[in-house]
Amino acid sequence: MEDSFVLQLKNRKFPDFYLCFCGYAKCAPLHSFGPAVRPNYIIHLILDGKGIYRVGKQQYELSAGEGFLIRPEISTFYQADPNDPWTYMWVGFDGSRAEEYLSDIGLGGDTRTFHCSCTSELKRMLVDALKRNTSTIENDFYRESFLYSFFGMLAGSLNPKIASGDETDNLYVRRAVEFIQNNYHYGIRVSDVADYAGVTRGYLHTLFTRFLDQSPQDYLVSYRVTRAEQLLALTDLTVEGVAQSCGYSDPLVFSKLFKKRTGQTPSAYRRENWERTKSELSGKQDRLDQI
Repeated sequence: MEDSFVLQLKNRKFPDFYLCFCGYAKCAPLHSFGPAVRPNYIIHLILDGKGIYRVGKQQYELSAGEGFLIRPEISTFYQADPNDPWTYMWVGFDGSRAEEYLSDIGLGGDTRTFHCSCTSELKRMLVDALKRNTSTIENDFYRESFLYSFFGMLAGSLNPKIASGDETDNLYVRRAVEFIQNNYHYGIRVSDVADYAGVTRGYLHTLFTRFLDQSPQDYLVSYRVTRAEQLLALTDLTVEGVAQSCGYSDPLVFSKLFKKRTGQTPSAYRRENWERTKSELSGKQDRLDQI
């Protein structure tokens, strides 16, 4: 292998999705790797030349403008062509949401290879990232932004198709729930949730009723009240502070809604549940988060 440039990282500041390493190489004829397994995900993007990629008994002949995905703990083999060896870039990554993000951009399931129309742009991004090879806070965040930008560019090139039927409907619900859980503390409305999910408010209501047996408004309020219970039981925030932390600018509106849902005013709830809810709420919130 010649003309090889590699950036190897050990810092794991971003557990959900993080860059492990990246690099660029112009390979010698018949240069190969494997059969072997890797502990993380790796995307190879071919910039020039050609070669083969093998997973089990399946072999792929790939050339410039194509790429292949290596998944963790899967035995693979790849080799440069003897006459026109490939030049490629690679990006290694991992994290608890890596598989989810791969699926989002169209590389989920058993997908192993793909076509890419933006190799030159991705190469420029890689070269810039390779220059950030010192361990600084600035570079940590820059390299993380490179990984997200890399996925964003791939998504635009691959043009992932959303599944049809129940799978699509369930995706809308998951997006809506994610938006609520990440933004409940703002003054969001159901219309904001529907806009984020990409459906009308009426259709979102239909989907929530179908999948969660409650309306989007009920879910939003339930999530806020659960958070409020936690804050009342485990912090010394004022009732006004709890209201604002849960997306209610008017403490009176919050107190009336809280009493309607729990049967107690926020102050009464705090007095009665300060100690008891410390153990109970952790389990309750876990169940709510799993919806």
